[in-house]
Amino acid sequence: MAKPFATTLPLGGATLVNRLFRFLAVAGPGVIVMFADTEAGSITTAATSGAQFGYKLVLLQLLLVVPLFIVQEMTVRLGTVTGKGHARLIRDHYGLGWAWLSLGTMLLTNVAALITEFAGIAGAVQIFGLPPQPFVIIAALLLCVVIFTASYRRVEVFALALCAIELLFIPAAFAAHAPLHDILKQGILGAQPLGNESYLLLIASNIGAVIMPWMIFYQQSATVDKGLKEGDLGYARADTAIGSVLTQGIMCAIIVTTAATLYVRHIAVSDAAHAAIALEPLVGKFAGITFGAGLIGASMLGALVVSLATAWAFGEAFYWRCSLNDGLRARRFTALYLACVLAAAAFVLIPHLPLIQLTVDVEAFNGFVLPIVLGFLLVLVNDRRVIGERRNRVLANVITLSLSALIVGLGVWMTIATFVHST
Repeated sequence: MAKPFATTLPLGGATLVNRLFRFLAVAGPGVIVMFADTEAGSITTAATSGAQFGYKLVLLQLLLVVPLFIVQEMTVRLGTVTGKGHARLIRDHYGLGWAWLSLGTMLLTNVAALITEFAGIAGAVQIFGLPPQPFVIIAALLLCVVIFTASYRRVEVFALALCAIELLFIPAAFAAHAPLHDILKQGILGAQPLGNESYLLLIASNIGAVIMPWMIFYQQSATVDKGLKEGDLGYARADTAIGSVLTQGIMCAIIVTTAATLYVRHIAVSDAAHAAIALEPLVGKFAGITFGAGLIGASMLGALVVSLATAWAFGEAFYWRCSLNDGLRARRFTALYLACVLAAAAFVLIPHLPLIQLTVDVEAFNGFVLPIVLGFLLVLVNDRRVIGERRNRVLANVITLSLSALIVGLGVWMTIATFVHST
């Protein structure tokens, strides 16, 4: 009897079907961290970009796929080759002092990011006419329950379900009926208003939102906790590449949605929830609901990933038990995760906080901290003692250093511009 068609197509010593199943077994950390990158702050930035400048910033989102993949691929390589998380490598090779510097900068951005995630949840439920306080509490409790499953796999499945919710931004974009001709002519091939200071500020915000410091810690730790080895590197890279394309596709969808509806009617937005509310009377309830549901999924995923990144980083640096498979045996790891979730949720429940301004400030602060994190990443991935022959190639170093320089330059310029306008 002839073999099935799929099993008669050898590719590098393995069948296509076997390769597919192997990829599915390895995939997860890359897609999850990339979808988490499209969190409440990033969605607010994209929605504002579309409402203020139409399709102009679609091109930037597409260009950012490359540096996003390059940076996160380095974390995958370090995790699969060394079997250690990011903070653990810094502690083992460069000492506790440098580990503290890395942990300190990460912790500052993570605490602020967690607050913006719960602020996103609070804003999103108001789209459905619901009071925010009970749902912030429910979201926090759900995120707490997840940590007690004592299984990396169960947590990953929960995270992937949240990723699926984020895909609702795509039908919202189709519901806006944006002309493809306008997207191509104005957004990709059109002239960029680089002389406009507000536009340059949004460029800086979008670049600052695309690579977060916690992403590096999370993906490397998740790669290790999942048990991926050097032989899995090719599939892990594919996982990261797919995630990079999908997350930037979602950012484009958000820009297109607000550009096709709010921009053409000169309606300004203050945050992502406001954008969803403004969409309803323009394109119908469906778009507003899908946009709001996507925002809830994105905020929940962001809160999960940032909390795990924090707990993993400290657990690795101080040699705690820090595997999701250890359950309650990883007491300090679990306690730190719970503290992150509960403290951020409690902070958001304080009335009359300037949550919108906080979201903007977090994105700007990420721009200052990210070069420090990228510096540690480059040192590790170029150290033969750490990664052997898997060291970086020149092109990856050039792109990462250029990205760091650009981020620092934009951050300094934003600070000066803000100071000048406030005086």
